[in-house]
Amino acid sequence: MSEQPGSATPDLKNLARSIFEHALSDCRIDRSFDRTLRITAGALGTHLFLNGENVVALDRLKRARIVAIGKAAAPMLTSLLSRLLLPPTCDLQGVLIAVERPQNLPPVIQFFAGGHPTPNHASFTGARAALSMLHTLGDATADDTLCIFLISGGASAMMELPLDPSISLDDTVAFHHALVHCGASIVEINCVRKHFSAVKGGRLALAAGNAQNISLLVSDVPPAHLDALASGPTLPDPTTVDQCREIIARYKLLDRFPPSIRRFFTAPHLAESPKPNELTSRCWKLLDSDELGEAARNHATQLGFHAVIDNTCDDWSYDAAADYLLNRMRQLRRQHPRVCLISTGEVTVQVADTPAPAAAGRTQHVGGRNQHLALYLATQLQPADTPIAVLSAGSDGIDGNSRAAGAVIDEHTLNSNERRTSAQQALEAFDSSTFLSDLGATIVTGPTGQNLRDLRILLAR
Repeated sequence: MSEQPGSATPDLKNLARSIFEHALSDCRIDRSFDRTLRITAGALGTHLFLNGENVVALDRLKRARIVAIGKAAAPMLTSLLSRLLLPPTCDLQGVLIAVERPQNLPPVIQFFAGGHPTPNHASFTGARAALSMLHTLGDATADDTLCIFLISGGASAMMELPLDPSISLDDTVAFHHALVHCGASIVEINCVRKHFSAVKGGRLALAAGNAQNISLLVSDVPPAHLDALASGPTLPDPTTVDQCREIIARYKLLDRFPPSIRRFFTAPHLAESPKPNELTSRCWKLLDSDELGEAARNHATQLGFHAVIDNTCDDWSYDAAADYLLNRMRQLRRQHPRVCLISTGEVTVQVADTPAPAAAGRTQHVGGRNQHLALYLATQLQPADTPIAVLSAGSDGIDGNSRAAGAVIDEHTLNSNERRTSAQQALEAFDSSTFLSDLGATIVTGPTGQNLRDLRILLAR
């Protein structure tokens, strides 16, 4: 719907929220299963097709195992089970590691509430349960046993188990915390995780032995790096121990790690992860950030905007990404009267070990990369940018350690010198969420059951 001549002008912030909400709805998990998965039953048997490829004869299966992990694991599992036609004699077992236990979960599926953004006790016990279930498939063959892995973002923390069994949960939590706050990209972070874990970097699928295994992915990593999704538990790992150690050195991580983690990574013979010649695994992508961006562009176009997708700043630092997007928007406005600039992916925020003190009366260090970027952008707006609105939010509904998914700002957000000063203090204290929440600028959706990276929407007339 476009604006009608003579009608009241819709608020750009509300339009940005509408585009965000419609994009999430268009990328629902059940819709992605409808597009990707098809099961045929006839005289030639019951067959599972993925993207038109005949994957397996379901009626020949004696055993089926399902491991579903990540923020989108519950809706992925529900969608799969409602479509999967297994013979009555097929032995079905599974492990679900997700945020919450879904309703009507079959008793053959074990549930574990894995932690995020750092592991918890259930992350360990869930990983052990998945490995134990797969290790019992010792005599399995590709004809009679199928393992289906449903993988989505957030699983790096929600399913974890150190290769060194002497490393404690507390030290593993500290390890994850140091990685998340070091300023590295998600691909770099997950390279390190792969070489630490007994279930990442292809090791989970390796536990299935000779059984046929397939992976269905809802990705929150760059489209060219699907092996980094959830730290690649079911895919061969193209990264190496040398690359892992280089990343640790470049971000000066050893000093941030507990002693047990330092000893692990400085050991002379760190185990290499499974490589393509050691692991056969097939995967199909259900959804990723490209679909999210296209859905946003389609809705913006319907609203009458000239919509452009630009993911150039993916994995950049938040300030460089914000400056790039704002300059790109200024260029587009010279050519088009109504512009929507869309960017998917993530930005990095390197959190100081000792953040600047929060402003008086504020809780220190509450926020996430989306709110941090949005608040920084608010400080960079100039009078010539009016009218403009900027939304940055996580498709999973969670931004950092806050309860918000992100925030939406415009030229009125910082409408006084006092607010500008307070905004700068909030940025220095990594306290963007408290500041933006006080202004009613945060976006609170709750967990969406989705995880397709972040979506940034810039609107201008």
